[in-house]
Amino acid sequence: MPQNETEHCPEAGLGAIILAAGKGTRMKTAKPKVLHELLQLPMLWYVHQAVNSVLDAQRTWTVVGYAHREVQQACVGYGGHFIHQQEQLGTGHAVQIAWPAVEQARCEWCLVLNGDAPLIQPESLLHLVNTCREEQAVLGFASLELDDPSGYGRVIRRADGSVTAVVEEKDLMAQDPGPEINEVNAGVYCLHVPAVGRHLHRLSQDNAQGEYYITELVDLCVRAGDRVVAVSAGRDSSFLGVNNPRELLACEALLQQDINDRMLNKGVILRNADQIRISPLARIQPGVDITGPAEIYGECTIQSGAHIGSHVWIKNARIGPEAAVLEFSHLEEAHVDGGCRVGPFARLRPGTHLKPGARVGNFVEVKKSVLAEGCKANHLSYIGDAEVGQGANIGAGTITCNYDGYRKHKTVIGKDAFIGSNTALVAPVKIGENSIVGAGSAVSKDVPDNSLALTRAKQKNMPRRVIAIKDEKE
Repeated sequence: MPQNETEHCPEAGLGAIILAAGKGTRMKTAKPKVLHELLQLPMLWYVHQAVNSVLDAQRTWTVVGYAHREVQQACVGYGGHFIHQQEQLGTGHAVQIAWPAVEQARCEWCLVLNGDAPLIQPESLLHLVNTCREEQAVLGFASLELDDPSGYGRVIRRADGSVTAVVEEKDLMAQDPGPEINEVNAGVYCLHVPAVGRHLHRLSQDNAQGEYYITELVDLCVRAGDRVVAVSAGRDSSFLGVNNPRELLACEALLQQDINDRMLNKGVILRNADQIRISPLARIQPGVDITGPAEIYGECTIQSGAHIGSHVWIKNARIGPEAAVLEFSHLEEAHVDGGCRVGPFARLRPGTHLKPGARVGNFVEVKKSVLAEGCKANHLSYIGDAEVGQGANIGAGTITCNYDGYRKHKTVIGKDAFIGSNTALVAPVKIGENSIVGAGSAVSKDVPDNSLALTRAKQKNMPRRVIAIKDEKE
C-alpha cells in the first residue's frame, strides 16, 4: 500500500501526470471524488505518495477540473504542479493539456495514472517503467485479470499475444465482442515522451462517449509500428480504482488490513485487530498494546509499552512510553508523556500536554493546558487554558471559567495546590503553591501561596415547613 516504508531513489528523466479532474457523480456527493477519504486521508494523497516515492515531486503534474481550488488546497505541501482542465473532454484531452509542461521539463518517460487509485504501489510503477525500457516499448500499461470485467476497457491481443488495442466497454458493446475478455486496462500508463508526443494530436472523439481517450494512443502507436506492451498484474488489488462508495470502503478495508499486518509483524499487539483503524502516517513502536475497536488517525506517535484501550479515538497525538489511554477516551493534538493515565471517558483537546505521571480521569476535559508531573484531575472536571503545577490535585466538578464571552483567559494553579470539589476558577486567576481552595468555592481573585481560600456563604439551617395536602375526592 502507499504507506510502505520502502524508500526509492528518484528516477532521472521520469515525470508523472495524475488525472484528477472528474466530479465522480457515482459517489453521490458534491465532494470531488479524489478527496473522498480512506483512514481520514484523501485518496489523492495516497496516489501522490506513491508517485513521489519514485520521482521528484516537481516532475508531477496533477490535472484538476471540478472544484479545482478545493483539490489544490487539499494537496498543499506534496502535490507538485497543477493544471486546470476547464472542460472535461476525456483522459486523452487531460494528457494533451499537460504535455507541454512534460516536454518543457525534458522528461524522457511519463507515467499517467488516475487520482482515484489509492492503493497503487511505488514498486508497481517502477516495474512498468523498467519493463518499457527493457522491451524498448514506446507505450506500456498495466492490465488486470477480472472475473467480472464490467466497466473496464478490454485489452485486445493478436494470436501471438501482442497488444493491438484497448477498447472501452461501451464501444465494445457496439461491436461484436465475441468471447468474453477478462483482461482489462488498469489505467496506469508509461509513455516514451518523444515517441508518444507525435501521436497525441491525432486523438479523436469518434467513440460512444464523444471524448478523447488516452486508450486510443495504443491503437495509434501500433498502427505506426511502435512497440506497445501490456504488463499483466494478474489480480493485484493495488490497481483497483474507486468509482462509488462501495469500492471506496473495499479499498479502505484492504488498506486497513495491510497496515495492521505490518504492525503485527513488527511487534505491536493488536487485540480484535479487524476493528482497529490506523493511519498510514502513524508511528507506533513495538510493544504497544491496542485493543479494538480503536481509531488512530493522522501523525500519531505511540511509544513502546503504551496501552490503548477499546473505543479510543486518537488523532495527531503523541503518547509516551508506559502511558495508558483507557476506554472511551478521545484525544486530538494532545501530548501525553510517559507513565500518564488518561480516562476512561476522558477528552484531551488540542494544545493539551500531560507531563510524566499526570492523571486525567473519567469525564474530564482538558484543552490547551499543561498538567505538570504527578498532578491529578480524576473526575468530572473541565480544565481549559490552564497551567497546573506539579503534584496539584483537581477535585471533582472543578471548572476553569476561561471565556468571558469575548476573550480566553488563563488559570495558573501552583505546585501541590489542592482544589476542592465543585470549584469554579474564574480566569484570569492564579492559585498559589501549597494552597487549598475549599469545595464549592467560586474564586475570582488570586490566592497567595500556602493559603486557604473559601468563598462559600455561611450555612443556615432552618425548620422545615410541612404542607399538608389533602386528597381530593369526587
